[in-house]
Amino acid sequence: MSANDFVIRLVVAQLLGAAIGVERQWRHRLAGIVTNALVCTGAAIFTMLGAMAGEHDPIRVVAYVVSGIGFLGGGVILREGFSVHGLNTAATLWCSASVGCVTGAGFIWQASAAAAAVIAGNVVFIPFDDILGRRQVLQKQLETRYACTIVCRHHDEARLRALLESEISDASLTLHVLHSQDTHNPDEIQVQANLSMVGRNDNLIERVASRMSLESGVSTVRWEVIDDRRN
Repeated sequence: MSANDFVIRLVVAQLLGAAIGVERQWRHRLAGIVTNALVCTGAAIFTMLGAMAGEHDPIRVVAYVVSGIGFLGGGVILREGFSVHGLNTAATLWCSASVGCVTGAGFIWQASAAAAAVIAGNVVFIPFDDILGRRQVLQKQLETRYACTIVCRHHDEARLRALLESEISDASLTLHVLHSQDTHNPDEIQVQANLSMVGRNDNLIERVASRMSLESGVSTVRWEVIDDRRN
């Protein structure tokens, strides 16, 4: 590899990485222009080093680069409670490394197309992701949660659990928890289901409860609202 080729690939990799990082910087993410430019440049350097050292299996060098980027990507992933942040940025760093590898291998136009695809993915698809995320949040805000409790004989438990799951599915309810526990009566067992639905429809829950109460072996069926998030 000539010195000119080395410099050209190095500069192109840095520019493509910086271009990818502009979008991340614009959205105020942890890894912006500098980080993506360095990742892309570093990947290109390692790829070119393998070529200059006479590496007979260049894919092995690329595999090492991918493994190294995994550690770097893990550093930008943050967890707060049940929420995880930074996955898009980590994936972008991974893509920047791939662009650098393609550039280091000498495929300049292909690397440019790959960088454009990464930028387009972040610019075009993230708004759709935000829209769907807001929709899910809105649905949760409109949810009503119910608790349905059934007391039945021990040997009827399995049948009634299966029937309850079927009734819940047919009623388009979401099942969150289904568990059984003993009662003071050694011959009986209590089955409780925690359910949710968008909006509130007590009549629907009542129909499910009434259907269960008709089954043999059932002594008690009751339901209650445990969380109305619309209030």
